[in-house]
Amino acid sequence: VQLQASGGGLVQAGGSLRLTCAASGRIRSYDMGWFRQAPGKEREFVAGINWSGSSTYYADSVKGRFAISRDNAKNTAYLQMNSLKPEDTAIYYCAVREGYSASYIYTGDREYRYWGQGTQVTVSS
Repeated sequence: VQLQASGGGLVQAGGSLRLTCAASGRIRSYDMGWFRQAPGKEREFVAGINWSGSSTYYADSVKGRFAISRDNAKNTAYLQMNSLKPEDTAIYYCAVREGYSASYIYTGDREYRYWGQGTQVTVSS
């Protein structure tokens, strides 16, 4: 599985962006997640979705502002980011966990096997 993240850019605080993660292989049986890494900080979990899309989970810092979704027919996942804040500035990575869950969403990056190259999101104040 190869992943290509896109959709990042420069946006003002309060604005929105939609990130896309396109997979080269079939991902319909795998859980997916979005992570981010800001300069000088460790990579952190942002949002996750189970294989069917029936279960999602968000980091407290983005809850109510971000929404993760997926389209298994297109082998694609999305991260809709609204009400962006300067502290959301980071490189955003999509990842695939080689497994599937009925409802539990894994938040540790070691649980995810395949990673995209990242897309930069910069939020200006």
